[in-house]
Amino acid sequence: MKKIVTGLLFLFHLALYAQNTFTRLDTLRGSITPEREWWDLVYYHLDIEVKPGSKSLAGSNKVVYRVLKPHNVLQVDLQEPLSISKITQDGVELTFKKEGPAHFVKLEKEQEINAVNEIVVYYEGVPMEAKNPPWDGGLTWEKDSSGNDFIATSCQGLGASVWWPCKDHMYDEVDSMLMSVEVPDHLTDVSNGRLRGVDRNKKKKTKTYHWFVQNPINNYGVNLNIGDYVSWNEQYEGEKGTLDVDYWVLRQNEKIAQKHFKEVITMLEAFEYWFGPYPFYEDGYKLVEAPYLGMEHQSSITYGNGYVKGYRGHDLSETGWGLLFDYIIIHESGHEWFANNITYRDIADMWIHESFTTYSESLFVEYVHGKDAGTEYCRGQRRSIGNKAPMIGPYGVNKRGSDLYSKGANVLNTLRHVIDDDEKWREILRGLNSEFYHKTVRSEDIEDYITKKSGMDLKPFFDLYLRTYAVPVFEYTTMEGKLIFRWTGVHKDFNMPLDIITDQGKLRLNPTTSWGFVDYEGSEVIPDENYYISVMNGF
Repeated sequence: MKKIVTGLLFLFHLALYAQNTFTRLDTLRGSITPEREWWDLVYYHLDIEVKPGSKSLAGSNKVVYRVLKPHNVLQVDLQEPLSISKITQDGVELTFKKEGPAHFVKLEKEQEINAVNEIVVYYEGVPMEAKNPPWDGGLTWEKDSSGNDFIATSCQGLGASVWWPCKDHMYDEVDSMLMSVEVPDHLTDVSNGRLRGVDRNKKKKTKTYHWFVQNPINNYGVNLNIGDYVSWNEQYEGEKGTLDVDYWVLRQNEKIAQKHFKEVITMLEAFEYWFGPYPFYEDGYKLVEAPYLGMEHQSSITYGNGYVKGYRGHDLSETGWGLLFDYIIIHESGHEWFANNITYRDIADMWIHESFTTYSESLFVEYVHGKDAGTEYCRGQRRSIGNKAPMIGPYGVNKRGSDLYSKGANVLNTLRHVIDDDEKWREILRGLNSEFYHKTVRSEDIEDYITKKSGMDLKPFFDLYLRTYAVPVFEYTTMEGKLIFRWTGVHKDFNMPLDIITDQGKLRLNPTTSWGFVDYEGSEVIPDENYYISVMNGF
């Protein structure tokens, strides 16, 4: 009977997963539509004016693309209340049809395969204001303590089209990008990449900052940060040479920031050790103060943690280790490897971003304080796991999965102990960032790579932990010098090895869903606490 019950429980998980309902607008936002798939992004030039007085934007985006196959309708996205005033190609104004945020542009010019063409999208309006950034995205319009405007963008999930017109799907990253941002002349704009120059318009009393990103960048990684900033620079001698590290903070916070940001160099050392070279040496690394908690904008990490350790002064792990570093500096910078270097093609696979990056916090702790400290920090995060839906969401509708942070980190910590070879594990983490350097990926790409490099059959592991919300139950009993055990609450192919701690040291078991046994004289069974499982003693 127990086998039947646990099997039904597993099917129940899958049934709940399939109950989502979605609209055509969800599909237009989240899928690679026919109007998207035929062209490949090459270059953007986003040229806009930010008007704090009216909380509005006005400008244009030049979209340069390569033709992959003939087509004459192109999809570009922009969310209300912003509006597109016109779209041109080669100076000719084009017609377009709007359906929600999707704008279907009718091209007059013949689109020949491999040709590189461009359109210019002109737009204006008052963008959506963020209610709870960065989780609820849009524009944040604040004032600093001196009364100066303090403005920033954040848009993961919601989409970059909430503030600028673009091809708003993660599968296609633009190869390079120029951002020209006009702001009142007493303010500074800090965006991604390197500052190429500043133009002053004395008549309008504005300045235009030109920032260039040399590397591929995902849409939500593009950002504006506008305020009364001061900056300073230091250099990090890393695996690929000299990395420029720049800090931009509000004028009144310069002194405290110079002291507080000193762990940035240690962070870069730690993450290069674990993940390989920082992925954007050409564009530099910036830490930029923002009027919200923070976000992983590529080469322009935003920071708003109040210059305290932990997460707003709290230890999310409740182990004490989380108060020895600034959560936002470590977590959001970890995304440079997992989100900005390796990027999900579909938000359904957002675990690739958040699970690896949450796990990077424990690797940072390990680098500084030792392995036991790192794994303790990771385990301490389990109290926030909900196990209410799978970690992978439904595809093609811009829907993320669940439990991507603490559970994802603990799944990766479990996987490390399954592989049971720390040097191989480090080689896998570094290898991921080399194999998928500046690429968009599917979950299967990551799973297959780890499976191949580990030399183990990990498909049942990934299917259970990513595609259901079941937690494997290690069921056991001891009798007459035997340890009898099996996995329950899992699909029939689940075969994860498990280490138990005995008086004589570590003993590796190979449970399946059928009963197995080993000779065992120990008085108690202690599964390695680094495995994210449940335990049941007795029949």
